[in-house]
Amino acid sequence: MTNNDILRRIRYTFDFEDSKMMAIFSLAELTVTRAQVSDWLKKEDDPAYVECPDKTLAIFLNGLIIDKRGKKEGPQPEPETKLNNNIIFRKLRIALDFKADDIIEILVRKGAGISKHELSAFFRKPNNRHFRMCKDQVLRKFLKGVQDTYR
Repeated sequence: MTNNDILRRIRYTFDFEDSKMMAIFSLAELTVTRAQVSDWLKKEDDPAYVECPDKTLAIFLNGLIIDKRGKKEGPQPEPETKLNNNIIFRKLRIALDFKADDIIEILVRKGAGISKHELSAFFRKPNNRHFRMCKDQVLRKFLKGVQDTYR
């Protein structure tokens, strides 16, 4: 999945307008213009399409966490410069305050039943021997399930 696709899905799921998207970015201390947001949300075949960098999506997800859960005390987390599905999945889980059972229920509804052990492997540190990479298919089904839940 591309970063732009993830942005589009989150925007659609929560019915965010451009101004709300800009506000979420500003919560994580990044100022973006309406034109930038619009270009990131365009389809790949549009000539005005601009690829959303990993760090920009990380900043947006950090802003989404602040928007949904509130700002935490102390220094704010630094945005990752390189994202993967596991990091994106973890940030969405934190933002939406989902527990393992909530995620498993969503994935089962979308036909991707996994166990708690398989799910916890996605959220482990990469050097842990039980760590498992989250494939696009799992993240896509999770986002689709969240969309069904919130939309």
